Amino acid sequence: MSLTPDLLSGPWFWLAQAGYVFFLLFAVYRAPWKTLFNNRQLQHLFLGAAVALMLLWQLRAGISPGLAIHFVGITVLTLMFGWDLAILAASMALLGLTVVGQENWQSFGVNGFCTIVIPALVSIGILRFVEAKLAKNFFVYLFLCAFIGAGLASISGGLSMAFMLWINDVYSLEKIHNEYIQYLPLIMFPEGLLNGIIMTAMMVFHPDWIRTFDAKAYIDEQ
Repeated sequence: MSLTPDLLSGPWFWLAQAGYVFFLLFAVYRAPWKTLFNNRQLQHLFLGAAVALMLLWQLRAGISPGLAIHFVGITVLTLMFGWDLAILAASMALLGLTVVGQENWQSFGVNGFCTIVIPALVSIGILRFVEAKLAKNFFVYLFLCAFIGAGLASISGGLSMAFMLWINDVYSLEKIHNEYIQYLPLIMFPEGLLNGIIMTAMMVFHPDWIRTFDAKAYIDEQ
């Protein structure tokens, strides 16, 4: 879902850049740096997640520039680390892809906004809704936050990318629909399945790796 500077320009391009910088700086401010610096295991998980996401994002398919589809994986990071560290880890992955030449420096911010910030906010929004409105249940958390949440996060990032291309008159709405939007639902299930499998394994074997999962509340008190 990468964008290049020759595809986008104008106020929407710069608004997305500014939005990414704002949330990145807010994530830096909110991140639990003391815990991260003092917890060697958390450091390994954080850096490992960034590397894994970088490798995952290299698997993409598409026809026209800017209309490529790939796994997002932000929901797992958001549930593991919280939205703040998820944005930082994903930004490191995007930085790595940019350094090796698979992404463009000029559009780093807008790529980050559509691919990282929006999916992270959707994921944390669904989590907060589940926590506030529904009973604390292992399967509710897994199905709604991990499986459904990942699918909605991926399609929200894809739709934001499509909107950016349409509002800037890069492609016609018909072309965007035919080459991109109509395929987004096809990625929702595998995206949800991938995130769900990873979260299930961690919830069973390493619940302490998940910052947003309280095993005592979700399992022990059931």
